[in-house]
Amino acid sequence: MALFNRTKTGKGQIVDVSMTEGAAYVASWLWRSQNLQLCWPTKIRGRNLLDTGAPFYNTYETQDGKYMAVGAIEPQFYALLLKGLGLTEENMPGPQIDIRKWPEMQKLFSDVFAKKTQAEWIELFGDSDACVSPILTLEGAATDVHNEARGSFMRNENGSYEPRPAPLLSETPGITEVKSDPNIGEHTEEVLQEFGYSKDEIDHLIKNDIVEKL
Repeated sequence: MALFNRTKTGKGQIVDVSMTEGAAYVASWLWRSQNLQLCWPTKIRGRNLLDTGAPFYNTYETQDGKYMAVGAIEPQFYALLLKGLGLTEENMPGPQIDIRKWPEMQKLFSDVFAKKTQAEWIELFGDSDACVSPILTLEGAATDVHNEARGSFMRNENGSYEPRPAPLLSETPGITEVKSDPNIGEHTEEVLQEFGYSKDEIDHLIKNDIVEKL
């Protein structure tokens, strides 16, 4: 907005930036939804719609000790979730929005998810709109089929994965530095020389463990 205003008026302005205020603004919806009965029916942590209270908005451990994330809030997605889990409305402890039955439903979902590996659940829900997805490790995220197809990650000179710059610009794309971060002491002499230290002074600092040299 500041750049847009400058373009129109030719007048600059002070941009007062606060990380704390920025984080609060990103959470605007949480502040404004505090009194929504559907989202926050209780004031008890872990008993509400979006704080792991709802069985259809939570994470579940799989047979191989990994996890799946579930976010099937809307009825059509919830129906697909039940279908993927091999369940029906009839054999559920209660209706989807019956908060009194949520603990029983959590237990049921936990038991079902624990019967298959993460890979099996990924295959089962892969083409479904049930809002079920795997919780991946950093390397798992980098090698995910979608991210690989997009080229979302790249390897640095040490072979570790790093995110590619985003968003993508067609005319002026960002360039990722593939060199790894320097080790402590790797450039000690070069840096001290840039600050005007002589070789004897640098040797003295290194010898007396005042600075580190790799």
